[in-house]
Amino acid sequence: MTTTSTAYTAARTTARLDALVASVREAVGQGLPPDLTAYLVGERLAPHLGSADLLTPEQQEPDPSCYRQHLLHAERDGSFSVVALVWLPGQQTSVHDHVSWCTTGVHVGEERERRYRLVPATEGARAHLVATEDVINPQGAVCGFAPPGDIHRVWNACDDVAISLHVYGADISRIGSSVRRVYELPADR
Repeated sequence: MTTTSTAYTAARTTARLDALVASVREAVGQGLPPDLTAYLVGERLAPHLGSADLLTPEQQEPDPSCYRQHLLHAERDGSFSVVALVWLPGQQTSVHDHVSWCTTGVHVGEERERRYRLVPATEGARAHLVATEDVINPQGAVCGFAPPGDIHRVWNACDDVAISLHVYGADISRIGSSVRRVYELPADR
């Protein structure tokens, strides 16, 4: 059975965002493996980060209760979506992994990230997470990844708003979130 998606583009957009979407479309259209696609998308995303004309004021609005997701574009064939996440100080994700490859770039502010490795359960021990790396992503930083091995938690540790752009290899307009699984396992830190 084949499912199709309808394209979604934010009601208001900018010429720079339209150019970014066209560039991402070209990279994704090459049909490369997920890790290479994430890398190519990062190359296309980086030059737009920090540009005042990338997002409309509405696409930069936070939510006082939790970080806010603004869906900017979902490709008609479901091959990618572009999302802006807006974070007030202290807002964070749960520990999670993703349904697809992802490329992120910090547009405004700074984000912190803690990456984890899952240690499977054994006869004498429960499954648990081991922190493998803490990363500070300043404005302009870009990273990409593809499952498996993409378990992490992200938060805004700054004193001001942080905004990041996320390009997912999935149709966020249809599935609502890029999160595949939330981890409630014990972690070593």
